[in-house]
Amino acid sequence: QVQLVESGGGLVQPGGSLRLSCAASGFSGFTFDYYTIVWFRQTPGLEREGVSCISGSAGRTYYADSVKGRFTISRDNAKNTAYLQMNSLKHEDTAVYYCAAALVWYASNCPSGPNMNYWGKGTLVTVSS
Repeated sequence: QVQLVESGGGLVQPGGSLRLSCAASGFSGFTFDYYTIVWFRQTPGLEREGVSCISGSAGRTYYADSVKGRFTISRDNAKNTAYLQMNSLKHEDTAVYYCAAALVWYASNCPSGPNMNYWGKGTLVTVSS
């Protein structure tokens, strides 16, 4: 059974950095590199936001305008792990961050939530002074 486990969240001051990891296991039929990985985030009372995504081969990436230039998505398929490096963090980045996997890739944007085959349980990022 496929599992995605996020780690790396915590409390950080504005302007600081965190690196989130998404470790995948239990793939059958397809290997990790077949899957698009998407990072989402959600704050209570607000809509879920797609933050960034990366194609299976890591050849394509996309970022939401709200994080572009500050966040970097990457993956190491040999380790079945994806990452989200978050720099210059702001108060509004506070959220639960989820990684998710899908077997689809769209040329112009990230797959949306309903397209996801698997979800992690999330890791909390709190940006506070």
